[in-house]
Amino acid sequence: MAKALICGVSGQDGALLARLLLGRGYQVAGTSRDPTAAEAGNLARLGISGRVGLLPTPAANLPALSALLQAEAPEEVYLLGGLSSVSLSFERPVEAMESIVPFALNMLEAIRLSGAPVRLYNASTSEGFGDMTAAPADEESGFHPRSPYAVAKAASHLLVRTYRDSYGLHASNGIAFNHESWLRPERFVTGKIAAAARRIRDGSGERLKLGRLDVVRDWGWAPEYVEAMALVTRQDEASDYILATGESHSLEELTAAMFAAGGMDWREHVDADAAAMIRPSELRVSRGDPARAARRLGWRARSHMPDVARMMMLSDAEADAASAPVADPVP
Repeated sequence: MAKALICGVSGQDGALLARLLLGRGYQVAGTSRDPTAAEAGNLARLGISGRVGLLPTPAANLPALSALLQAEAPEEVYLLGGLSSVSLSFERPVEAMESIVPFALNMLEAIRLSGAPVRLYNASTSEGFGDMTAAPADEESGFHPRSPYAVAKAASHLLVRTYRDSYGLHASNGIAFNHESWLRPERFVTGKIAAAARRIRDGSGERLKLGRLDVVRDWGWAPEYVEAMALVTRQDEASDYILATGESHSLEELTAAMFAAGGMDWREHVDADAAAMIRPSELRVSRGDPARAARRLGWRARSHMPDVARMMMLSDAEADAASAPVADPVP
């Protein structure tokens, strides 16, 4: 039985990945800053409470992470934890950096010193590229991060590359563009829009307040993206992969599609103020080229923005039922 360690198992991606791996016969352990809350949170919503060996997040230092590796002896490690909100990282820049970079560095060093054939997946991010107005980003595009979160993720991405190139570690980066699900909390704009649109559809009478609607993003469906994460670790050679749909749409288009999925015209329920809720630095356009993932992994996003908008308006059970994983194509 293969064993995976998911650092950040209580988040959207961590919980979805844990369920996917459990379904494929893995033994799964996961770290969380609050294991008790994790048990009652996303793991419970996915019906896998009690099936994941929950551990408190260890200190981000070499002795603690070496002890974790020795105790759990995983074949695969997924680094998905840390502060993950771009807007919150401006409010808590030190936490954003400290929750991502030291953990990644010391985990890489712990794997190197252990000598064990551990395969590591690091959750990188499209935010590291900055604005992509000229052309879609690929795996060789340069980084121009514009938030503390993006800076931290760019640093961890480069550390993974360095350890792979210098020491031959099987360490890969998944450079994920925006990906959503019914587990997305309301502190993320997609979760905020979907939750408000469902309440309005059900008669709340409220008005939704949003900031800029002209920002452009590549929106995919998170259950499909964790399939790609599992595929990345199964490759013979480690590498970096863009995980994206290859299509970008404005936040206005996404908002309109969500309200339309609920039988509503968004303009009758939304107050948009471009000067409100603005970040110190905002990316205007984000677009990615997922050709390498298609070519090497055989992975392509099956759901695109209209599908994401429709599924975000479903109940948990309905959205989950629409997210059945594909068969694992790697023997």
